[in-house]
Amino acid sequence: MKVARLHGAGDIRLHEEPRPEAAAGESLVKVEAVGVCGSDLHWWTEAGIGDARLADPLVLGHEFAGTTIAGERVAVDPAISCEQCEMCRQGNPNLCERLVFAGHGDQDGALREFVAWPSQCLHRLADSMDFADGALLEPLGVALHAMDLGGARLGGTVGVFGCGPIGLLIVQLARLAGATSIVATDRLPHRLDAAREFGATQAFVARGQEEVAEIRSSIGNRGVDVAFEVVGEQDAVDAAIELAAPGGKVILAGIPASDQTAFQASTARRKGLTLKLVRRMKNTYPRALALVASRVIDVRSLVTHRFPLEKTADAFGVAQRRDGLKVIVEPG
Repeated sequence: MKVARLHGAGDIRLHEEPRPEAAAGESLVKVEAVGVCGSDLHWWTEAGIGDARLADPLVLGHEFAGTTIAGERVAVDPAISCEQCEMCRQGNPNLCERLVFAGHGDQDGALREFVAWPSQCLHRLADSMDFADGALLEPLGVALHAMDLGGARLGGTVGVFGCGPIGLLIVQLARLAGATSIVATDRLPHRLDAAREFGATQAFVARGQEEVAEIRSSIGNRGVDVAFEVVGEQDAVDAAIELAAPGGKVILAGIPASDQTAFQASTARRKGLTLKLVRRMKNTYPRALALVASRVIDVRSLVTHRFPLEKTADAFGVAQRRDGLKVIVEPG
């Protein structure tokens, strides 16, 4: 089978390797669609992410869907929790002490033609969903977990700082949750256009904090009840802290390239802000699947580019340049 492996920063090579065999409790899945995620781009540009570094050539890809050998169309949860540690027993599998995650560390991911994966991590796709829809259940799951942490209320106000795919999904979820004001920021005009189409009531070009006064003038001095930072940039963190209302919440979902996040303590303290960090997702696949199958949430419109497995390096280049919204690789 064909496999795309990361050998170093910017160095993805195509290999021919044996097809994996499913062990007890696993299913062999023919991979049909893989989303290129922002965390994949960290691996590609930095040969690592945070304190995890590339030791051996790694197959990236954790947003994926495919077909089992038995013919069932499935989305695949990339996280394998041990179900035995204290965090798992407390109902927090995303914080599992022995979590195995596709395309991270020494666990190969989905940028290959076949994957053997635990059957309990497979979720059957609805007939109305295609494979790209299934791949996008993972970022939707992250957005759902972020929304759960934020607790946005009916009639409340929300800020989304960063309008990549997860940010745009949070915009949709905030609209669905009944937020009456949804403020979105991004550096790229085409992403702000998408944010407006998905439900943002106001959208502003991020300009290194210059936009903060403009936003405050537009929405009022109180600020937003929940601020979601979804880009991993310090300017977005600063804007989220500055524009959060007193007593509000700031949800940090972005992954900074420097592995450091800072904020002005006096501002956060005087406002009595609650800060929460998003660790992937938490039991969200069934809800994500239901939202997409019922067409309450639109993931399909996020897909702007598709590439075959042989063009994986080109796919990463497009994703890194932020030319569109979501890039999909189709090994099948």
